[in-house]
Amino acid sequence: MADPITRLRAAVGEGAPSSDFDLNPELRPAARQLRPAGVLVAFSETPNGWALHLTKRSSGLKHHPGQIAFPGGKVDPSDSNVIAAALREAEEEIALPRLAVDVLGTLTPHETVTGFRVTPVLGLVRQPFTPIPEAGEVDEAFTVPFEHIANRANYLVESRYFRGVQRRFQVVPYGPYYIWGATARMLYGLAERLGP
Repeated sequence: MADPITRLRAAVGEGAPSSDFDLNPELRPAARQLRPAGVLVAFSETPNGWALHLTKRSSGLKHHPGQIAFPGGKVDPSDSNVIAAALREAEEEIALPRLAVDVLGTLTPHETVTGFRVTPVLGLVRQPFTPIPEAGEVDEAFTVPFEHIANRANYLVESRYFRGVQRRFQVVPYGPYYIWGATARMLYGLAERLGP
């Protein structure tokens, strides 16, 4: 089996589009204007191997409080593109210096139920850094082993009622972290491209 870096490099590029409606196509709204956003799918080498950086959003946020997410957010007018937005947001949210990230490329954009066209930006963190969660926006920054998210057997489909309608969604739990929704769906798309 190829090493994680080789597998990540091979995963870059366009693939099948994904969305929060993949498991609930009947709930997809009619044509709508999507807002561009970028998230950083950043891996660091640790004593136990390569690991992915994720955040637990603040419980006080209006949107998606307490959920597990990639560092990232909407594209601001000052951002040149989705890559710049993902790097800026990661620096703001977890103090990851932009210049510390070797950007490998982007993955297929993902449509969220909240109206964003999110582009995952794949990168390698090439220097040690200590994550510092941004107060008020991020409760915790943590890592998940590469092998956990690369193993498609770790992904499940669950469902729950939301606004009176049953919705199905992917999850990839890790220890105390319940990774679900758009984050899990984008990670599953990456796992598919990483191969066996």
